[in-house]
Amino acid sequence: MAEFVKIETGLGPDGRIAVVRFDRGDGVNAMSPEAMRQLTDAARNFEDDDTTSVVVLTGGPKSFSAGFDLKDPEGRSRKSMDLGALRRHLKLGPRMTRAWQEMEQITIGAIEGFCVGGGVALAVALDFRVMAKDAHMRVPEIGLGMNMSWQSVPRMLHLMGPARTKQAVILADQRITAAEAYEWRLVEEVADPGKAFDAAMALAAKVAAQPPLSVAMTKLTVNRLAHALDDLASHMDVDQFALASMSEDHKEGVAAFLERRKPKFRGR
Repeated sequence: MAEFVKIETGLGPDGRIAVVRFDRGDGVNAMSPEAMRQLTDAARNFEDDDTTSVVVLTGGPKSFSAGFDLKDPEGRSRKSMDLGALRRHLKLGPRMTRAWQEMEQITIGAIEGFCVGGGVALAVALDFRVMAKDAHMRVPEIGLGMNMSWQSVPRMLHLMGPARTKQAVILADQRITAAEAYEWRLVEEVADPGKAFDAAMALAAKVAAQPPLSVAMTKLTVNRLAHALDDLASHMDVDQFALASMSEDHKEGVAAFLERRKPKFRGR
């Protein structure tokens, strides 16, 4: 089985920084179901780690992630699943983002190239995001006849507010530049091209120099307050995704994407 995720620990001040590198080596870095399992396992790897204070998550040099892999055989098998099997399979994404959000360590995303769909969903589950000036984000789910899932909408809402969240999600063809992402509060820092990882590591070093227990407890308090109602607000997003995936518009959206043409949606 291919190894998509690598972990390096013991970096930075007192060895308190770890790096998780998600790189499929293809310049696209799409999230297959297996890649999502590996990213989930990587987050859980730190559950009993009391020597790491900060985890930097980075993608490849050309892409943080292109989002869910529409060409992956396991992912494409969803089309033939019954509703029960589909609902279970669709929990892979929210399980991954929840694992990263709930880590005790501070998490920082280093974003180069493009960050699309599920890549954005993963990025907004982190504590901080550093983005290269020439990188961009995009949320294409609605353009594919789907809804934005994985509890991403509440997380984006906390960061940007309602209007910007609607703009980012509903206008599926819109590229969000690094400058816009910073202005919208979707990222906390913009770095020179090719330097997002270096900037993320510099931020990580500042965090790692702080008292680890105080940092961890503060993160827990802020997250509990900020995300207290997220489950209530998004408890149906997996079922909404399952329902949307059975629509004709979803089939048309995916077909148009794969055939590189403009979709024709009919609201059914």
